[in-house]
Amino acid sequence: MYILKGGTEYHHFCKIRNAGSGVSAESGIRTFRDSNGLWEEYDIEEVATPQAWARNPSLVQRFYNERRKQVLEAKPNAAHLALAQLQNNFDVIVITQNVDDLHERAGSSNVIHLHGEILKSRSSRFPDLIYDIDGYELSMDSVCEKGFPLRPHIVWFGESVPLMEAAINEVSAADILIVVGTSLEVYPAASLINYASNKSIKYLIDPEAKALSGLKNLTVIKEKAGFAIPALVNQLNSEL
Repeated sequence: MYILKGGTEYHHFCKIRNAGSGVSAESGIRTFRDSNGLWEEYDIEEVATPQAWARNPSLVQRFYNERRKQVLEAKPNAAHLALAQLQNNFDVIVITQNVDDLHERAGSSNVIHLHGEILKSRSSRFPDLIYDIDGYELSMDSVCEKGFPLRPHIVWFGESVPLMEAAINEVSAADILIVVGTSLEVYPAASLINYASNKSIKYLIDPEAKALSGLKNLTVIKEKAGFAIPALVNQLNSEL
């Protein structure tokens, strides 16, 4: 996140990861790491890879329709809302691996989705052709304007992360870095923290968070996001 206040420029990057006790997990949206490699009882190799789409597109489509319905029924939690409120005093950018829209529904206006957006589809042949989905179901008959089948707008395992370079640029410029709800095990996103400046103030928030060697100015907070983020936002606002 970038933070601008008064005549002084601050850069604040908040990295929200969809893993472990991440922000969206507290809204009831499960992640594959909640189930030791399973995602809602599905092996990720069956539903979250290009090979899975090529092998059984109907299964993949059905899986994401179910996840999309779940997202539409979920609500932003205290962490989402606190991050949105931070915009009252700061210019905030959220970089997230979560594919839901809970940050946006909470009020965050500048969100970079590293792993795509589940409420959108894209052409299976032309990835720049992206469409909003009306409701939660994407049918196998849906095609892009060039006639190719639509797939979920999700970055699957084994695919490149198109917005990674933009995320690296944000982290490199950050004066304050908040990393929330992550095992720091899923790459390439897990490497983002290593691009932070030695001068930046860093917070790592997760009940199972561990101190990281080689990172300066790091504070580890072993709490859930729904408790720790509102408290940290209050602290940052009080320090203005």
